[in-house]
Amino acid sequence: MIFCLSLNLFWGTTFFLKLFDSSKKVYYTSIQAKTLEGGKNFMGYKKLAMGEKKKIALVAHDNKKIDLLEWAKFNKDLLAQHELYATGTTGRLLERELDVEISKLQSGPLGGDQQIGAKIAQGEIDFIIFFWDPLEPQPHDTDVKALLRIAVVWNIPVACNRASADFMISSPLMSEEYQRFVPDYKNYRERMKR
Repeated sequence: MIFCLSLNLFWGTTFFLKLFDSSKKVYYTSIQAKTLEGGKNFMGYKKLAMGEKKKIALVAHDNKKIDLLEWAKFNKDLLAQHELYATGTTGRLLERELDVEISKLQSGPLGGDQQIGAKIAQGEIDFIIFFWDPLEPQPHDTDVKALLRIAVVWNIPVACNRASADFMISSPLMSEEYQRFVPDYKNYRERMKR
């Protein structure tokens, strides 16, 4: 039996159709973009394949590093099947604790969050596990906001706490190829050329 969920997005005629069957396997149909005057599309979408081996960014603010370490130790076997990236101190702690190779970037306040954002824009990160501290002001709050924003821009899944990370890591999609819809920004990039 196939179930269907349809979503009408804010600009009117764009539909995102999500189909799934009783085994909870997800299937997607096409997305149509709004047509502007002159018959030009505002924005379309394209598919980007995430392989079976995902590229995961692991980030934690200082007050959340112990939470991330405990979560990562519990999920060590699952994480070891993927390509891992982390910001500075978090990466060193995880690498030592898990005994797995982690590509370490700069510390968050020194540009690590921005490095992850750049990797997202280049298609080099599939999703983020970011245990951020909502109660403590950060010296790089603008970088954190920019990272979360760019994840939304490129349709990257983000887990911001243990519960959401548990749901993501235990998803059957973690061990299979997944076709992620990403916006096609071609018309946006060329808007001033017309």
